[in-house]
Amino acid sequence: MPSTDFESHPSADASVVCRDEAAVARFAECLAAVLPSRVMMALEGDLGAGKTTFVKKLAAAVGIPPAEVTSPTFTLVHLYEVPHHAEARRALRLVHMDAYRLSGVDEVSAIGWEELVAENGWLLVEWPERIASALPAERMRLQIEITGESSRTLHLEATTSTLKAAIDAAAAAFARAMPHAP
Repeated sequence: MPSTDFESHPSADASVVCRDEAAVARFAECLAAVLPSRVMMALEGDLGAGKTTFVKKLAAAVGIPPAEVTSPTFTLVHLYEVPHHAEARRALRLVHMDAYRLSGVDEVSAIGWEELVAENGWLLVEWPERIASALPAERMRLQIEITGESSRTLHLEATTSTLKAAIDAAAAAFARAMPHAP
């Protein structure tokens, strides 16, 4: 059953304990199954927490080969098209952005931020705190906490009832799929 540790993460709508990378992949599958076709997700966590790994797992869940998904640290943005055989209600594309090298919101405008936010698809942003004032009001936050060599706790929160419902549904599906999870 997913943990709901609200004392250490009072704003989290759900906290999901993943004992290993396979569990992270399973949660990403559960989340991909319920995400709306347009969502912005802020990915937070220390260096090496697994932000890009989570993007790879989410991409794999919609048919994008994970080997094609790489960190956009130097290019800033990578666009991935969801294969045609994926369910029609899923995102048309996945946009993976790394804001670490940006010095602020002025630079984000130069890369077409407004278009990225407005278009249909999943926009996943690593290091969102670098561009906090440019983030849309409607968004999901995934904070990855390192809890061991390969274990992670995923703290999720959302700003809309639709995204909160997606978090709840994904956490419940994960709990059913991983009955021995804490």
